[in-house]
Amino acid sequence: MTRGNQRDLAREKNMKNQKGKNQASSEMEGNKGLSLQERQLRDAAKMREKQQLAQQKKASDGGAGGNNNASGGAGAAASTR
Repeated sequence: MTRGNQRDLAREKNMKNQKGKNQASSEMEGNKGLSLQERQLRDAAKMREKQQLAQQKKASDGGAGGNNNASGGAGAAASTR
């Protein structure tokens, strides 16, 4: 057997990675005791906060964040003939 224990090690690593993925959302540690609606409200509030922070950051950067193209992002798609 030329592979030695490589297959066994990969199998063990995969089992370790898959350990918590078979749990239902309600059984996960961060969701214990919360109903579906409570989780949705909590997650929506987090996303709104995250979006507000992103908008504030974008406004403080002058709106130029993430676009390094000299043409303003138009690229080759906006070229006319």
